[in-house]
Amino acid sequence: MAEIKTQKNNASVSAFLNSVEDKQRREDGKKLLKIFKEVTGFKPVMWGTSIVGFGQYHYKSERSSQEGDWPLTGFSPRKVNLTVYIMSGVKRDPTLLKKIGKHTSSSGSCLYIKKLEDINISVLKTIIKNSVAEMKKRYKVS
Repeated sequence: MAEIKTQKNNASVSAFLNSVEDKQRREDGKKLLKIFKEVTGFKPVMWGTSIVGFGQYHYKSERSSQEGDWPLTGFSPRKVNLTVYIMSGVKRDPTLLKKIGKHTSSSGSCLYIKKLEDINISVLKTIIKNSVAEMKKRYKVS
């Protein structure tokens, strides 16, 4: 089995966020850092080279032999969008998604946002909080 490329590491979250080229994305990343710290209560940790993760859980795929550790939630200020990782599933609460504002999402765990000013931060906080609570029910969280 191939090893998962995205691993928790000791890289500096602040250095990573300060290295984001686009000024808007960099500032939004810093705002997301504060939001996630407040909502989750977890310390931010770098996962791979571009994901700021909060908390951790161990998963084992039911469809393959893959298993590993992954952040409970997190974000990445990517070139095209801010990607927010809602590990319990983005589509889990369609009512909240309708209220969040301008976004797109994957069928899985990714919520894509162009700018934080385009969304309702209170709704984002609720989505993150609900996802973390659901993941704590499903997995042993650290």
